[in-house]
Amino acid sequence: MKIVLVSLDTLRADRLGCYGYRLPTSPHLDRIASEGALFERAYASDIPTEVAHTSIFTGKVGLRTGVVSHGSTLTQLPKSRDWLPLMLRSAGMTTAAVDNLYQLKEWFARGFRYYMNSVDDKQRWIDGKSVNELAFPWLEQHKDESFFLFLHYWDAHTPYLPPEEYKTMFYESGRDPFDPNRRGMEPAYNHLAYPFFKHHHYDLVGPVTDSAYYDALYDAGIRYLDDRLRELDEQLERLGIKEETLLVLFGDHGESLTEHDIYWDHCGLYEPTVRVPIIMRWPGVIPAGRRAEGFVQQTDLMPTLLEAVKMAAPGGIDIAKLAELDGLDGKSLWPAIRGEAKGTRDYVFLSECAWQAARGIRTDRFKYIRTYDAGPFRRPACELYDLESDPGETDNVASKLPDTARELQERIDRWVEETLDGRPDPMHIQLTQAGLPFRRRIEAILAEAGMTWDDWQRDPRRERFDQAAASALSSHR
Repeated sequence: MKIVLVSLDTLRADRLGCYGYRLPTSPHLDRIASEGALFERAYASDIPTEVAHTSIFTGKVGLRTGVVSHGSTLTQLPKSRDWLPLMLRSAGMTTAAVDNLYQLKEWFARGFRYYMNSVDDKQRWIDGKSVNELAFPWLEQHKDESFFLFLHYWDAHTPYLPPEEYKTMFYESGRDPFDPNRRGMEPAYNHLAYPFFKHHHYDLVGPVTDSAYYDALYDAGIRYLDDRLRELDEQLERLGIKEETLLVLFGDHGESLTEHDIYWDHCGLYEPTVRVPIIMRWPGVIPAGRRAEGFVQQTDLMPTLLEAVKMAAPGGIDIAKLAELDGLDGKSLWPAIRGEAKGTRDYVFLSECAWQAARGIRTDRFKYIRTYDAGPFRRPACELYDLESDPGETDNVASKLPDTARELQERIDRWVEETLDGRPDPMHIQLTQAGLPFRRRIEAILAEAGMTWDDWQRDPRRERFDQAAASALSSHR
């Protein structure tokens, strides 16, 4: 048996044709979806990258593993934790990854016999071509084995630098993204988070004045990614293993494109960031064109893959080492794939603790968010959205429907209490002992420019920071 698990970093579901998007961002992804199963209501349990991938490889939410924050110096994952690649390797499968998360936390390399670092020393971002250049020779060398291969593509992530021919597919011809008369970028440039994104994003793209250009770049990055996935499929077919390969594609989180005062980043428990694609194809096993309409979460992937290995029972694999695990938050997707269930749950819980700290719940009709620390944003403590009448989550009805807000808060409280089972709350530990990681990053950047958080918060104008940063740089020369 062969499994290729593909992380599509920063890919929001509603920018794909198979999820209803009108622009041609994803012709090959759409084809894969038509050949297998697509989950219409798939959600991240924890965001962003570090916590999302930890939940996927453990089958457990961050509240249970203790990994709730991204880039935190406090976070540890004990080696005693069940870890999908390690389980598959122990059972006899050859395991490999083309990934870079090991540089963030050591546990992301656990269980992989082959770990190929996708970071290119010549540039600050990871190109999908580099992922394929590492993966394709490995696939050819191991095509006759039972394997688990994890691939991590970053092409939809900032700084949004696709080749020029992809940009023109999505940005209006004749329109100038640097037109000095446009003011669409002013909210982003004068935001509390600007010092961070200046270095990691804005300076790499140039003096853009048209916010629509960044949206177009995001779409262009998805189309570029789609072509890399097409090449992956062609390699599987060329090697004669496409028909026996279980291909699983997921987004670790989505991306906000100016919604909710979030400018081309992935925080906030709103639909653009927490609703993600999950697509699976296994010819002859998964029915073509299956669309599961119920709620599922990324934690469901681990038990689903373990069950798939048991179903295939490939020679040389010790199925006994893939015994049922206790305490998983994930549930097998196979009943939904077979049409026996709509999804794996009636509602989903949501969590973040990087840019801001919040927990939420998404039901069939409502989204409720409780924010504990808004970081560089301005948020009410409680948000309630009626997604039937307000899918864009623009009208907070918490004060109009207090009973609904209270009931959903009580559900969150019960979930937290039951999941922790007497253990300390890792989000509380993070906030009280170290604070929000990205707030700390901004503070460090401000300090280099001779500014403080309080000073910047009083008057967050781009010109002030740029001038202070330039003065600090010149004084160090």
